[in-house]
Amino acid sequence: MKSRKTLWILALCASAVLATVLFSVAAQERKPDVHYVPTPEEVVEEMLRLANVGKDDVVYDLGCGDGRIVITAAKKYGARGVGIDIDPERIKESNENARQAGVTDRVKFLQQDLFTTDFREATVVTLYLLPALNLKLRPKLLSELKPGTRIVSHAFDMGDWKPEKVVTVPGDEHDRTVYYWVVPAGGAIRKN
Repeated sequence: MKSRKTLWILALCASAVLATVLFSVAAQERKPDVHYVPTPEEVVEEMLRLANVGKDDVVYDLGCGDGRIVITAAKKYGARGVGIDIDPERIKESNENARQAGVTDRVKFLQQDLFTTDFREATVVTLYLLPALNLKLRPKLLSELKPGTRIVSHAFDMGDWKPEKVVTVPGDEHDRTVYYWVVPAGGAIRKN
């Protein structure tokens, strides 16, 4: 018969394993922070043009939806791309879209929480999130991205961080706004 100490240690280990599994499952099942709305193609084109995306870039799309931004960056500009989305259906759709576009060798899609994802290798970051999420994400962008990394956001700004450029994209139903920033050295942002 095992000693009480051994049983206690086994019970403690089993509890730790169970807690880890439950935490992992909960993280994977967390609901998205925003409802998926695709970025219109003309806005995708303007975002990538504004960021001056080229073949040496690594484009990260945070909240990638169907993958259209990184797929376009790979197909049209020769860039590599990484799409991050918490929704497994969006990741499945993105992978299928990349396969159909013939760019699976240049892009990948990760089902992850963008607030815990490592995106330090990005040279361009694209966003179509809500203002509160942009503000919540801003410290991570400024601390992890290299100076000179370009950030482009569809529709929403970053609070008092003054953009380098703001562009209006004419649309069928209404015009769209695109904001552009460059990560500064030392994280000291220009304020409005």
